[in-house]
Amino acid sequence: MTFRLVAICFCAGEPRDLARFWAGVLGREMADDPDDGVTLLPDDDTGFRLRFLPNDEPKVGQNRMHFDLTSTSLEDQQRTVARALELGARHIDVGQRPEEGHVVLADPSGNEFCVIEPGNKFLAGCGFVGALACDGSREVGCFWSAALGWPLEWDQNQETAIQSPRGGTKITWGGPPVAAKTGRNRLHFDLASPAGGDLQAEVDRLISLGATRTGAEAGHVEMTDPDGNEFRVLTPR
Repeated sequence: MTFRLVAICFCAGEPRDLARFWAGVLGREMADDPDDGVTLLPDDDTGFRLRFLPNDEPKVGQNRMHFDLTSTSLEDQQRTVARALELGARHIDVGQRPEEGHVVLADPSGNEFCVIEPGNKFLAGCGFVGALACDGSREVGCFWSAALGWPLEWDQNQETAIQSPRGGTKITWGGPPVAAKTGRNRLHFDLASPAGGDLQAEVDRLISLGATRTGAEAGHVEMTDPDGNEFRVLTPR
Protein backbone atom coordinates (compact mmCIF):
# COMPACT_ATOMS: atom_id res chain seq x y z
CA MET A 1 0.00 0.00 0.00
CA THR A 2 1.31 3.46 -0.88
CA PHE A 3 0.26 6.98 -0.02
CA ARG A 4 -1.12 9.53 -2.45
CA LEU A 5 0.42 12.97 -2.75
CA VAL A 6 -2.63 15.19 -2.25
CA ALA A 7 -0.99 18.61 -2.20
CA ILE A 8 2.13 20.68 -1.92
CA CYS A 9 1.45 23.27 0.76
CA PHE A 10 2.82 26.80 1.03
CA CYS A 11 2.80 28.49 4.45
CA ALA A 12 2.22 32.21 4.01
CA GLY A 13 1.30 35.29 5.97
CA GLU A 14 -1.18 36.25 3.24
CA PRO A 15 -2.25 32.91 1.74
CA ARG A 16 -4.97 34.32 -0.50
CA ASP A 17 -2.61 36.86 -2.07
CA LEU A 18 0.04 34.20 -2.69
CA ALA A 19 -2.55 31.82 -4.12
CA ARG A 20 -3.72 34.56 -6.47
CA PHE A 21 -0.13 35.02 -7.70
CA TRP A 22 0.36 31.32 -8.44
CA ALA A 23 -3.08 31.01 -9.98
CA GLY A 24 -2.08 33.78 -12.40
CA VAL A 25 1.28 32.21 -13.21
CA LEU A 26 -0.01 28.66 -13.64
CA GLY A 27 -3.48 29.41 -15.00
CA ARG A 28 -5.15 27.33 -12.29
CA GLU A 29 -8.53 27.76 -10.62
CA MET A 30 -8.74 28.89 -6.99
CA ALA A 31 -11.02 27.24 -4.42
CA ASP A 32 -11.61 27.64 -0.69
CA ASP A 33 -9.61 25.33 1.56
CA PRO A 34 -10.99 23.56 4.67
CA ASP A 35 -8.03 24.79 6.79
CA ASP A 36 -8.73 28.53 6.37
CA GLY A 37 -6.48 28.74 3.33
CA VAL A 38 -6.85 28.62 -0.44
CA THR A 39 -6.38 25.72 -2.86
CA LEU A 40 -5.36 25.72 -6.50
CA LEU A 41 -6.92 22.76 -8.28
CA PRO A 42 -4.83 20.51 -10.55
CA ASP A 43 -5.23 21.04 -14.27
CA ASP A 44 -5.05 17.35 -15.24
CA ASP A 45 -5.22 13.89 -13.68
CA THR A 46 -1.44 13.72 -13.10
CA GLY A 47 -1.37 16.85 -10.94
CA PHE A 48 -1.69 17.63 -7.25
CA ARG A 49 -3.29 20.51 -5.44
CA LEU A 50 -1.39 23.54 -4.27
CA ARG A 51 -2.55 24.60 -0.81
CA PHE A 52 -1.82 28.01 0.70
CA LEU A 53 -2.16 27.94 4.48
CA PRO A 54 -1.94 30.78 7.01
CA ASN A 55 1.32 31.00 8.95
CA ASP A 56 2.99 34.11 10.36
CA GLU A 57 6.51 32.66 10.78
CA PRO A 58 9.02 34.74 8.77
CA LYS A 59 11.02 33.16 5.95
CA VAL A 60 14.58 32.36 7.06
CA GLY A 61 17.11 31.30 4.44
CA GLN A 62 16.55 29.65 1.09
CA ASN A 63 13.73 27.13 0.74
CA ARG A 64 14.62 23.45 0.41
CA MET A 65 12.02 23.10 -2.37
CA HIS A 66 11.26 25.17 -5.45
CA PHE A 67 9.35 24.79 -8.69
CA ASP A 68 11.02 24.52 -12.08
CA LEU A 69 8.63 25.84 -14.75
CA THR A 70 9.25 24.69 -18.31
CA SER A 71 9.27 26.62 -21.60
CA THR A 72 8.52 25.62 -25.18
CA SER A 73 10.62 28.43 -26.72
CA LEU A 74 12.66 31.47 -25.71
CA GLU A 75 9.60 33.62 -26.36
CA ASP A 76 7.51 31.36 -24.13
CA GLN A 77 10.14 31.62 -21.37
CA GLN A 78 10.14 35.41 -21.68
CA ARG A 79 6.32 35.48 -21.50
CA THR A 80 6.31 33.40 -18.32
CA VAL A 81 8.93 35.63 -16.70
CA ALA A 82 7.08 38.81 -17.75
CA ARG A 83 3.77 37.46 -16.44
CA ALA A 84 5.33 36.50 -13.11
CA LEU A 85 6.98 39.91 -12.73
CA GLU A 86 3.72 41.66 -13.53
CA LEU A 87 1.96 39.61 -10.85
CA GLY A 88 4.53 40.51 -8.18
CA ALA A 89 7.61 38.30 -8.62
CA ARG A 90 11.16 39.66 -8.60
CA HIS A 91 14.56 38.58 -9.93
CA ILE A 92 16.93 37.09 -7.34
CA ASP A 93 20.51 35.83 -7.27
CA VAL A 94 21.07 32.39 -5.73
CA GLY A 95 24.50 31.93 -7.30
CA GLN A 96 23.40 31.10 -10.83
CA ARG A 97 26.05 31.65 -13.51
CA PRO A 98 25.52 34.11 -16.39
CA GLU A 99 25.83 31.34 -18.99
CA GLU A 100 22.98 29.34 -17.46
CA GLY A 101 19.75 29.67 -19.39
CA HIS A 102 17.20 29.51 -16.59
CA VAL A 103 15.74 32.57 -14.87
CA VAL A 104 15.55 32.61 -11.07
CA LEU A 105 12.68 34.48 -9.47
CA ALA A 106 10.99 34.82 -6.09
CA ASP A 107 7.23 35.02 -5.59
CA PRO A 108 5.69 37.82 -3.47
CA SER A 109 6.41 35.84 -0.29
CA GLY A 110 10.06 35.27 -1.23
CA ASN A 111 9.70 31.63 -2.31
CA GLU A 112 12.24 30.84 -5.01
CA PHE A 113 11.32 29.33 -8.39
CA CYS A 114 12.96 28.92 -11.79
CA VAL A 115 11.75 29.36 -15.34
CA ILE A 116 13.74 26.80 -17.32
CA GLU A 117 15.01 27.46 -20.83
CA PRO A 118 13.52 25.47 -23.76
CA GLY A 119 15.07 22.19 -24.80
CA ASN A 120 15.57 20.71 -21.32
CA LYS A 121 15.46 16.97 -22.07
CA PHE A 122 15.15 15.89 -18.42
CA LEU A 123 11.85 17.76 -18.05
CA ALA A 124 10.48 16.93 -21.51
CA GLY A 125 6.87 15.82 -21.27
CA CYS A 126 6.49 16.79 -17.60
CA GLY A 127 4.14 19.70 -18.22
CA PHE A 128 4.42 23.36 -17.25
CA VAL A 129 5.37 22.56 -13.64
CA GLY A 130 8.25 20.40 -14.77
CA ALA A 131 9.76 19.64 -11.38
CA LEU A 132 9.67 20.29 -7.71
CA ALA A 133 13.44 20.58 -7.17
CA CYS A 134 14.55 19.76 -3.63
CA ASP A 135 17.72 20.02 -1.60
CA GLY A 136 18.09 16.50 -0.25
CA SER A 137 19.98 13.25 0.09
CA ARG A 138 19.72 10.06 -1.93
CA GLU A 139 18.17 8.46 1.17
CA VAL A 140 15.26 10.87 1.13
CA GLY A 141 14.68 10.32 -2.60
CA CYS A 142 14.48 6.56 -2.01
CA PHE A 143 12.16 7.15 0.96
CA TRP A 144 9.68 9.13 -1.10
CA SER A 145 9.87 6.63 -3.95
CA ALA A 146 8.80 3.88 -1.56
CA ALA A 147 6.23 6.00 0.30
CA LEU A 148 4.42 7.17 -2.84
CA GLY A 149 5.07 4.16 -5.06
CA TRP A 150 6.69 6.42 -7.66
CA PRO A 151 9.64 4.81 -9.46
CA LEU A 152 13.10 6.34 -9.43
CA GLU A 153 13.48 8.09 -12.78
CA TRP A 154 17.06 9.13 -11.96
CA ASP A 155 19.56 7.68 -9.50
CA GLN A 156 23.13 8.75 -10.22
CA ASN A 157 25.91 10.44 -8.23
CA GLN A 158 23.66 10.70 -5.13
CA GLU A 159 21.06 12.64 -7.16
CA THR A 160 17.56 11.17 -7.41
CA ALA A 161 14.26 11.93 -9.11
CA ILE A 162 10.84 10.29 -8.95
CA GLN A 163 7.72 10.65 -11.08
CA SER A 164 4.19 9.35 -10.82
CA PRO A 165 3.51 6.35 -13.08
CA ARG A 166 0.86 8.59 -14.68
CA GLY A 167 3.51 11.16 -15.62
CA GLY A 168 3.49 14.84 -14.76
CA THR A 169 5.76 16.80 -12.42
CA LYS A 170 8.99 15.17 -11.28
CA ILE A 171 10.30 15.53 -7.74
CA THR A 172 14.09 15.75 -7.63
CA TRP A 173 16.79 15.79 -4.94
CA GLY A 174 20.21 17.21 -5.66
CA GLY A 175 22.28 15.08 -3.29
CA PRO A 176 24.90 16.18 -0.75
CA PRO A 177 25.82 18.52 0.68
CA VAL A 178 22.34 19.11 2.09
CA ALA A 179 22.00 22.58 3.59
CA ALA A 180 21.16 22.73 7.28
CA LYS A 181 17.57 23.54 8.13
CA THR A 182 16.92 27.05 9.43
CA GLY A 183 13.45 26.42 10.86
CA ARG A 184 10.26 24.79 9.65
CA ASN A 185 10.02 24.42 5.90
CA ARG A 186 7.63 26.83 4.21
CA LEU A 187 6.66 24.10 1.74
CA HIS A 188 5.56 20.63 2.75
CA PHE A 189 3.70 17.59 1.40
CA ASP A 190 0.18 16.52 2.39
CA LEU A 191 -0.43 12.78 1.94
CA ALA A 192 -3.66 10.79 1.92
CA SER A 193 -3.60 7.27 3.28
CA PRO A 194 -4.86 4.42 1.10
CA ALA A 195 -8.64 4.04 1.13
CA GLY A 196 -9.81 1.58 3.75
CA GLY A 197 -6.34 1.19 5.25
CA ASP A 198 -5.33 1.09 8.90
CA LEU A 199 -3.92 4.59 9.50
CA GLN A 200 -1.69 3.54 12.39
CA ALA A 201 -0.27 0.64 10.40
CA GLU A 202 0.38 2.98 7.49
CA VAL A 203 2.14 5.51 9.73
CA ASP A 204 4.20 2.67 11.17
CA ARG A 205 5.22 1.69 7.63
CA LEU A 206 6.46 5.23 6.99
CA ILE A 207 8.46 5.02 10.22
CA SER A 208 9.96 1.71 9.06
CA LEU A 209 11.05 3.50 5.87
CA GLY A 210 12.86 6.21 7.83
CA ALA A 211 10.22 8.79 8.81
CA THR A 212 9.69 10.17 12.32
CA ARG A 213 6.33 10.91 13.89
CA THR A 214 6.44 14.34 15.55
CA GLY A 215 2.86 14.93 16.63
CA ALA A 216 -0.79 14.98 15.68
CA GLU A 217 -3.49 17.58 15.39
CA ALA A 218 -7.12 17.48 14.36
CA GLY A 219 -7.20 16.17 10.83
CA HIS A 220 -3.60 15.03 10.38
CA VAL A 221 -0.53 13.26 11.73
CA GLU A 222 2.68 15.30 11.63
CA MET A 223 5.88 13.58 10.52
CA THR A 224 9.36 14.28 9.13
CA ASP A 225 11.21 12.43 6.39
CA PRO A 226 14.82 11.14 6.74
CA ASP A 227 16.21 14.63 5.99
CA GLY A 228 14.01 16.26 8.64
CA ASN A 229 11.49 17.78 6.21
CA GLU A 230 8.01 18.15 7.66
CA PHE A 231 5.01 16.47 6.01
CA ARG A 232 1.50 15.56 7.04
CA VAL A 233 -0.63 12.43 6.72
CA LEU A 234 -4.23 13.58 6.49
CA THR A 235 -6.83 11.67 8.45
CA PRO A 236 -10.23 11.01 6.86
CA ARG A 237 -12.66 13.88 7.41
